[in-house]
Amino acid sequence: MRELVLHCLEAQAEALSDALLEAGVLSVSVEDADLGTEAERPLFGEPGTEPDVQAWDRNRVVALLPDGADPAQVYEQATAEAGLDPIELGGWSLRDVPDADWVRLTQSQFGPIHIGERIWIVPSWHRDDHAVSAAATQADDAIHIELDPGLAFGTGSHPTTHLCLAWLETELPAGATVLDYGCGSGILAIAARKLGAGPTDAVDIDPQAVQATADNARVNQVQLQALLPDGLAEGTYQVVVANILSNPLKVLAPMLAGRVAPGGKLVLSGVLERQAEEVAAAYAPWLTMSVWQSRDGWVCLHGQKS
Repeated sequence: MRELVLHCLEAQAEALSDALLEAGVLSVSVEDADLGTEAERPLFGEPGTEPDVQAWDRNRVVALLPDGADPAQVYEQATAEAGLDPIELGGWSLRDVPDADWVRLTQSQFGPIHIGERIWIVPSWHRDDHAVSAAATQADDAIHIELDPGLAFGTGSHPTTHLCLAWLETELPAGATVLDYGCGSGILAIAARKLGAGPTDAVDIDPQAVQATADNARVNQVQLQALLPDGLAEGTYQVVVANILSNPLKVLAPMLAGRVAPGGKLVLSGVLERQAEEVAAAYAPWLTMSVWQSRDGWVCLHGQKS
């Protein structure tokens, strides 16, 4: 495969990217053309928010071409669609993309993960790895979760997921009803069931995450209900866990707090250490939240409803 490479200014990047996609390229990425030089500058926003600017002063736009595509034709169509002067942009170049087994390369980034004393997260592609199986069953009460995240967030490798799993391992009341809001791959809901939770619901706004959760629950032979928010019935839970990001957590505060039964517990993650106080303040009208543990700059907040 080949990539079409061209350069543009900040104000042109969004329109050019959209036009390239309209022209039939498979994907578009925008890079800092000054990367690795003294002119390089960071570009980011807070988690859950958009950055103030959408591109750098000088940008390198890289478009993945489908097999057989004419790069000159793609360039001409995209610049015309974006209302840009091809001469002003300075033309284009091509670079080859080396052949690779992208699925295997992606999978190689996710190996088995040991969390706490009992929990092992084993990606489905390590199912037949005997060394992993032996290590994961050393403890008599080990919890072995086979996971295929599909297109959903939640491999167990992120600090926020790790924190929530550690809380469930040490703090989950036996037989507690559980709501996992923002379930992603279903890892927290599945772990809760394997750790002794009672009826468990897993909710996500993404249908693909709901499907991934249902599939992973079936593979791990646990019963839970995976559904979209609109399908969630009225009621409260003894444990509500939400691993999202600080801004959505603040917006969802009335709803999530309302789902916690009297005496029940609320667990929140996806929160940076410097955001902990403002997230806790959003929940203060209903229950007091405090930092349970931190990891790599992230925190897990928990609280109990009176």
